Amino acid sequence: MTQQVPSTEPELAGVRNFRDVGGLPTLDGRRVRQGVLFRSGHLAHATEKDAAFLASLGLHTVFDFRNAADKKLEGPDIDLPGVRNVNLPLSDPADGAEFWKMVRDGDLDQLRGLLADGQAANRMIVSYRRIIKERTAEHSHVLHALAQDSVPALMHCAAGKDRAGLSIAVTLLAVGVEREAIVADYLESNAKHRRYKVHRNGSSADAYSPEVMELISPLFDARAEYLAAAFETVEETWGSVEVYLEQGLRVTPRLRERLRERLLD
Repeated sequence: MTQQVPSTEPELAGVRNFRDVGGLPTLDGRRVRQGVLFRSGHLAHATEKDAAFLASLGLHTVFDFRNAADKKLEGPDIDLPGVRNVNLPLSDPADGAEFWKMVRDGDLDQLRGLLADGQAANRMIVSYRRIIKERTAEHSHVLHALAQDSVPALMHCAAGKDRAGLSIAVTLLAVGVEREAIVADYLESNAKHRRYKVHRNGSSADAYSPEVMELISPLFDARAEYLAAAFETVEETWGSVEVYLEQGLRVTPRLRERLRERLLD
């Protein structure tokens, strides 16, 4: 039985970017139910108080979209008693490992060569497009699990912005949430208290100089253009959201109705 979720957003000390997706409006006038779908950054650094709050949500499943490289860097999720943890990496463990090492270790000249002149933002757009096109099996798995029994559910990656953001967006599309509301929820990851803490190796001031932070900022921003690229990829590849869901993700109209029953008021 789903427990009552506090009306005010909790201040979690060790978990970034946590929020309930409840309340978002659908095209047919319904709303996402409170207390059934949550999103956040990773749970590896959750405090005892954080863990107690998360345990109070009555979660059935935590979907962890991190890869092996993420887990090596941050650590595994904390154990939540009675909660199933499903790891569905949405990027290959080797993909970008050297890139992210450069982001953490690289000097200013290296970062300029890697990220300047729109390269950082373009990398994010390419990544969003690739996840939509190539990770249909993972997104299908999530939607089928939600329709069957996996709610209440929490979806997270490392920052809770990109991989979790796309999976939340796909789920919201499937139940008919308004596109503008999906974008607005996604952009909430930019709030200062939600943003992923950038880790740069080195203690000198240069490691976090204004130019360095400006160069890497697009990697840690939630930008409407990134999510728009994902939506455009759906349209370009499948022609419509309906065809994407039915042919790309094997989500039949009947299964979509089951999702609405589980996730909407």
